[in-house]
Amino acid sequence: MRIALLGGTGDIGQGLALRWAYDTNHEVIIGSRDPEKARTKAEEYETELDSRGLDKSINGFENAMAADRANVVVLAVPPYHVSDTVESIADRLDDETTLVSPAVGMKSDESGLHYHKPGAGSVTAVAAEAAPEDVPVVGAFHNLSADRLANLDVEFDVDTLVVGDDADAKETVAALAEGIDGLRALDAGPIENAAEVESVTPLVINIARYNDGMHDVGVKFS
Repeated sequence: MRIALLGGTGDIGQGLALRWAYDTNHEVIIGSRDPEKARTKAEEYETELDSRGLDKSINGFENAMAADRANVVVLAVPPYHVSDTVESIADRLDDETTLVSPAVGMKSDESGLHYHKPGAGSVTAVAAEAAPEDVPVVGAFHNLSADRLANLDVEFDVDTLVVGDDADAKETVAALAEGIDGLRALDAGPIENAAEVESVTPLVINIARYNDGMHDVGVKFS
């Protein structure tokens, strides 16, 4: 499987890239609006993996070129860039490409972070509205600590909730998630349920803020 992480130079992109490269045999591609930045970050990730005895090739491209080469495209970009990023790569997507949205809209005040629900109902829905009609969109990886993902010395024992309207696409993303050691994927229903899933993220961050020793807190259902 070829996975393109658009915005793969950022925190969540870095974490997912390193975990998939370290824990699986999937091919990881880094995308960015700036291809040179993508290549530089890809080299940094290769260096990190090499320091752990893993010879893994990671390539970096401009976003559209990265998407063109992938089976699964992860929108590892801020929520306000989701729509324009999808539109910029739309001609590189087809019904055999799965588009994944981990972004969450949030706003902050002195009390903490709060879910900022977009007009479409969720950021996953924003991605689905921007995507070509035949391209399946899945929401996943919303509630994970980017720092914990990127630290390969840290073990995982957390869940990620998966939402989507295409059963096969959800199965694909769930399998990719569970390829990361210690990460379990749970089906949370259709995209209509994405707002409930995304809104957990500011809650988790607020818990980390107000409780000592919980900087990398995650969610586990039982």
